[in-house]
Amino acid sequence: MKTRLLISFVGIVLLMGIVWGGVRVVRLMARNTSPDVPTTRVKRGRVTIMVAARGELQGGNSEVLTAPMSGGGDMAVTYLREPGEFVKAGDVVAQFDTTQQDFNLREAQDDLAEAEQQVIKAQADADATLEESRYQMLSTASDVKQAELEVRKNSVLAAVTARQNEIALEAAHNRQQQAQKDFNNKKASADAGIDIQKAAVEKARAASENAQHTIDGMVLKAKTGGYVNVQQNSNQNRLYYGQQLPPFQVGDSARAGQAVAQIPDMRNWEVNARIPESDRGYLEPGQKVTIRAAAIAGREFKGHVKSVGAATGSAWDRSFECRIALDESAPELRPGMTSNILITVDSLANVLWVPSQALFESGGRSFVYIQSHDGFVTKDVQLVRRSESQAVIAGISEGEAIALSNPGQQSQSSSSGGVMKALQK
Repeated sequence: MKTRLLISFVGIVLLMGIVWGGVRVVRLMARNTSPDVPTTRVKRGRVTIMVAARGELQGGNSEVLTAPMSGGGDMAVTYLREPGEFVKAGDVVAQFDTTQQDFNLREAQDDLAEAEQQVIKAQADADATLEESRYQMLSTASDVKQAELEVRKNSVLAAVTARQNEIALEAAHNRQQQAQKDFNNKKASADAGIDIQKAAVEKARAASENAQHTIDGMVLKAKTGGYVNVQQNSNQNRLYYGQQLPPFQVGDSARAGQAVAQIPDMRNWEVNARIPESDRGYLEPGQKVTIRAAAIAGREFKGHVKSVGAATGSAWDRSFECRIALDESAPELRPGMTSNILITVDSLANVLWVPSQALFESGGRSFVYIQSHDGFVTKDVQLVRRSESQAVIAGISEGEAIALSNPGQQSQSSSSGGVMKALQK
């Protein structure tokens, strides 16, 4: 009897041990298969909303050097300063091929020389013609005087002879008047011909001067001193999506009116930045900006938003241009420097906030994952403002523990590994 009781007791103890071990294993497996989700707590305090972006340093009132409008079609660049090279006022920055313009100038100069010779010929022809007409006038005047002398004899001559002398005098007067009219007409015609040739000279001279002006315009000179900022060549159309346009270089072609280089104003600096469309509603002119030039370590520059442009780009990658004016300058600044900008959008006091990655959005709702005894549960919240690093929310209590990542995704990624670890233990 005692042996049976002892055996029964031992069996019960073993059974309880097996049950306890199974429960232990299940609990251990459950603990090891639960995802290791990073958490944080909802905090209250002051939040400064910032917008970060990257841009390129430029002169505020840049002198833009463009290909001349009178240069015709595409013009080949034959000379160009190096990017960042310092030039003085009057220095040549860029030059274009003037082969066609030189030919046009020589043609215009030849036309001018020919037109000037035509004026000389017209003047000589007019002088010869007028000299002949002048001789006819003198000849008819002499005939009139001779006829007048014959008329004076009429008192002693027969009536018939006297009448003939009067007729001869009248005829001499008519020839004199006709000679005067012919002289005046020929002089007017000669003057008109000379004026026409002189007009041709002025036209040829204007064409020559215009050709020379075009050639002068093919040489771009700096009006002010500064560092050369060579512009991107948008004529390069063999680019793939995401590639940056190359700058102009010798041998490239430029269209009439296309910007080739800039001479930034060293007293007024700006940063031209592209900012995602999602941040467009946060920005307005006058907001404070902190600028850090990548090439100048440990130095910050203060500035403000100068202007905000319209959004451009594809439907999946829209952005807008934002120009930042620097409130201070430094001698080491150079055009084209990559600059990181931080725009202070707003400062909110005594608000609830969480890291941006802890706020999730789906189906038009904003929510967080709150930690509880049974795991993580979702809770809808109201998004007040959001920046790249912080999100100001409402509808939740301060101090609540929330997940920094999606617990469901974390659970799927760690479930198999957790079971294997538990079994090994």
